[in-house]
Amino acid sequence: MEWDPQAAVTPLGQLPFFIEFLKVSGLLDTWVADCPLEYKSNNASEKRDILVTLLLSILAGHHRYAHITAIRQDGINPALFGVSQLVSEDTARRALLKIEESAGIDWLERHLSKTTKDLLSTPWILDLDTTVKCLYGKQEGAVVGYNPRKRGRPSHSYHSGLMANTRLALRVDVLPGNESAPIHSKRNFWSWFDALPKGHRPTIVRGDIAYGSESFLKEADQRNQPYLTKVKRSPVVKRLVRELFGENEWENAGQGWEGKESVLTLSGWSRARRVVALRREIKDGLLLTKKDKDQTKFMFLDKDKASAGYEYAVLVTSTDFSILTLAQMYRDRADAENNFDELKNQWGWGGFTTHYLARCQLVARMVALVYNWWTLFVRLAQPNKHFEAISSRPLLLHGVATQTRHGGQTRLTITSIHEKRTVIQSILTNLARF
Repeated sequence: MEWDPQAAVTPLGQLPFFIEFLKVSGLLDTWVADCPLEYKSNNASEKRDILVTLLLSILAGHHRYAHITAIRQDGINPALFGVSQLVSEDTARRALLKIEESAGIDWLERHLSKTTKDLLSTPWILDLDTTVKCLYGKQEGAVVGYNPRKRGRPSHSYHSGLMANTRLALRVDVLPGNESAPIHSKRNFWSWFDALPKGHRPTIVRGDIAYGSESFLKEADQRNQPYLTKVKRSPVVKRLVRELFGENEWENAGQGWEGKESVLTLSGWSRARRVVALRREIKDGLLLTKKDKDQTKFMFLDKDKASAGYEYAVLVTSTDFSILTLAQMYRDRADAENNFDELKNQWGWGGFTTHYLARCQLVARMVALVYNWWTLFVRLAQPNKHFEAISSRPLLLHGVATQTRHGGQTRLTITSIHEKRTVIQSILTNLARF
């Protein structure tokens, strides 16, 4: 065996195609030029070196600053990005601390909106949700809050907005773990929303049960913004469902569901709102248990019995869509959970934490930006299907590239070990021509 640490090779052999996409589109150069990072020392690193290092680390699927060490000696891609070398993890971390928080957030949100603004003139749906990121240190904002899986674990709350179906991130706020309710991000969200031109606002805002509160619905009503959310099963809601169950003529809501609409005024609401109750009969497999001293007793509910069991949900909306449309629209919201899972577990939302919440704010937006860039690039390569990072990275990023120079010409030789390497070669070649 022989060791050659200076060889011009890279494990991200197909990255030059993505680099070309960033250069031709002008996304990379304008992002670097607008960065508010400034150094006074002549010995400081160039901001392009720092931003390219963070970009490469996020793209490679890293979750910690320490992982930057694994790509620092890439022998090909840094030069293609126009940098002499990648910086260390400490340099990258300290550089984010040099960026003033409000200026940095404005810079990243401006470039984040650039990836979606040309799509907003068509009818679109805004999906809102909050995801929890567990923390294992003493970071700023690491407090115990709502965490259904790891109770008692400190966390951060990521308040996010996505464009439905396109798999593109629109915005994100990082808040302490005990601020997972939408009311805590209300000011930032509605400031962002009000900045959208009226012709670019969503056809409907869609959220889970947390967004069915008066604090959110009232703000939407004041702006005449249509919405669709779920309502908590409070005693008043249960009483309404009980009354509706006794009525006939339930409408078909698709997927085995039935629906019936009504008007409801909860005690905390400022006005009456249209609600849609949905129910679906449980076909089989229902099992009830109860304790009799130390013995567990089971009661099987078979379908041949006269009684029927239902699962139900209640939606609140300001639209006049039919029950079938609303039910399907809310079911489609489940796809947004795949986005949040991808950003959290396959991209950097699950890491890059430091002791300062301001840096977490910047990196969260940076991850969303790189995620959007990569999503657009992959969609150019495969227009008819969305590939999550767990599939798209081996498909369009990973591969061994060797650089050789001869006769004044530099050549990259790419070797992919993917089973679909012939298809990949054809796709990337056609994309480069485009």
